[in-house]
Amino acid sequence: MRLSKPRIEPLAPEQWSPEVADIMAPFVAAGTDHNVFRTMANYPALMRRWLVFANHVLMKSSLPARERELVILRIGYLCGAGYEWGQHVVIARRCGLDEAGIASARSGPDTPGIPELDRLLLRATDELHADAFISDATWNALAAHLSTEQLMDLVFAVGQYNLVSMALNSFGVQLDAGLPGWEG
Repeated sequence: MRLSKPRIEPLAPEQWSPEVADIMAPFVAAGTDHNVFRTMANYPALMRRWLVFANHVLMKSSLPARERELVILRIGYLCGAGYEWGQHVVIARRCGLDEAGIASARSGPDTPGIPELDRLLLRATDELHADAFISDATWNALAAHLSTEQLMDLVFAVGQYNLVSMALNSFGVQLDAGLPGWEG
């Protein structure tokens, strides 16, 4: 974690306005009213609009869940976003990413022995992070594995979680109970 305490405090349920309670209701029902959402609750108009896009990237993307989580972990790692890393290690495991795959999200595209598609996804994430652009070589190699929609969803997944990492780091969102840190 970059900050040891929040700059923007997550709102407790007793602090929620009716609008925030309405936005938070599905998260409370699912037991996922995490610090990221409680922090975003400080600005309900932004939260409501951001959730539409975030929901597409996380739940409706054409990119397979395992591959989506690999790139989310990589961009979270590259951004030094401990909260993002911890939250998505848990999600990645549920989506079938094994411990070697999770470790490759740290070590990157030159990790020995990783599948070709993983190498390409990690390289694309690194290129987007470094230059806001996927090189022709990486794009063309990915196009042999992914559809046009999947390529588009890849770019938007990396962009969404780059943005989220910036917010989490700057706002000081702290790990929820039970989330792994960088080690796990």
